[in-house]
Amino acid sequence: MTQHFGEGIPIRSMIDTDRTAADLSRRGVLLGAGAFAALSALAETMLSSPAAWAQAAEEPGQSFAENHVLKLAETLSQRAFAKPTQDLPEPFNALSAEQYRDIRFRHEAAVWRGEKLDYELQLLAMGWLYDVPVQIWIIDGDKARALKADSSNFSIGPSIEKAPAEAPFGFSGFRVAGALNRAGALDDFVSFQGASYFKSMGRGQQFGLAARALAINTARPGGEEFPFFRSFWIEKPAAGQPQIVVHALLDSESLAGAYRFAIRPGAATTIDVESHLFPRRALQHVGLAPLTSMYFHGPQQRRFVQDYRPAVHNSEGLAVINGQGERLWRPLANPKMLQTSAFVDKNLKGFGLIQRNREFQHFEDLEARYERRPTVWIEPVGQWGDGYVELIEIPISEEIHDNIVAYWKPAAVLEPGKRVSFSYRMTWGGDLPAVWAGAWVGKTQVGATRAADTLQFVVDFVGPAARDARELPTADLFVSSGATSKLSVQRNPDLQGIRVKFELNTSGTELIELRLALKLGDQLISESWLYRWTPA
Repeated sequence: MTQHFGEGIPIRSMIDTDRTAADLSRRGVLLGAGAFAALSALAETMLSSPAAWAQAAEEPGQSFAENHVLKLAETLSQRAFAKPTQDLPEPFNALSAEQYRDIRFRHEAAVWRGEKLDYELQLLAMGWLYDVPVQIWIIDGDKARALKADSSNFSIGPSIEKAPAEAPFGFSGFRVAGALNRAGALDDFVSFQGASYFKSMGRGQQFGLAARALAINTARPGGEEFPFFRSFWIEKPAAGQPQIVVHALLDSESLAGAYRFAIRPGAATTIDVESHLFPRRALQHVGLAPLTSMYFHGPQQRRFVQDYRPAVHNSEGLAVINGQGERLWRPLANPKMLQTSAFVDKNLKGFGLIQRNREFQHFEDLEARYERRPTVWIEPVGQWGDGYVELIEIPISEEIHDNIVAYWKPAAVLEPGKRVSFSYRMTWGGDLPAVWAGAWVGKTQVGATRAADTLQFVVDFVGPAARDARELPTADLFVSSGATSKLSVQRNPDLQGIRVKFELNTSGTELIELRLALKLGDQLISESWLYRWTPA
């Protein structure tokens, strides 16, 4: 079904009634990502031989040039895909989640510990879901040195009995600690582990939603393909350097790729991403800059009324600034059936998954502290052309599962043998980095009324345009079906904003798309609130 909402902004809607939630459920942490990449002199051997991995780790250092990973990715794409494997001895070939948590990297063994730099690396072991080793190289000047999984750098707890002396047997990823929250102290602020997933945060926050390098065939027939990072090259920073740079080699059945991440911690941590993709075959559905999050319930959707917490989510909405400069806000949902939405655009200005409410009272969870989860904003570098932001919402019955995915889907097919490059900036912080004098949605609330099949919507707008409006704006409301009534606009002094209320009769409908914005005369002064109603 396709609906068109004013200003030429089409939204494609789809509810998949043929596949169950179990078919498309996601694990909180996806299967680990593989390795065995190498430097140019060893590339042919390293990409196919586990034995060469240990041999390369003994090398005193290999030369590393800026285009090194790019050349490896191109070479890799020209041969048939072969996912690397490594046999693990018992019990490391079948660790439980509890046992895996009992493998701890010793902080005193951190890379660059004691060198008076602003960063340290902590290595993550193989095991549990992470059953494929990731090669990690340290770049110092123009030389790269591979790290070995030295058992003396890890402690293994009592839940793992009879652990071999050489355990653990490889790396599954790494964390970076830096000067984020306190002077003279280093705190974890970015982590790469599992497929092509990575997480970060800003000052005073904690890990929440995740990003990944690429999405392929997400929520499409035939199943999703998960590209993974084979290898990482991490540049040793100079003293006082404001950023740390990570290079990564991506691989998958459909393509290979080279990535560069320039990461700067701060009140809002930024990651500048450069990527070059080399398809092995034509790709119809690729998601650029994908984000993965969790939305369980909140004030706009009270399916889980026995939960004492008012809201449970890592992100509460999708925000988009389209090519025309219009700002869109779509509250997230935990639907009964898988749903996708496509926000068609050209030369997108930005999109992200947003955690807008920062008050503890909104969540009431002393352990999870959802109010501290980061917002992530994606800003393209250069023009990305035609395509759409796709939002995927998957049903979940527990908050341990990530059920929200958002990415940019380019309209053009990625053709084999043709290099495709794109760049963007990620901002991990408290809100959108773009300053704006308009109004935005502070809260969406939905509840029942006494009338049959009728809901009441309450949407609060905040921000300069709502706070400073001398005259009351009008509400521009559109619904694709159903019937609305009792539309009202009033000031909300507690929020220094504007409240819009209306009722919606849903009788005889299975899906309703709604759009709401504030106007002064003909001028739009707020972001456009978008909402999809389906039977709860």
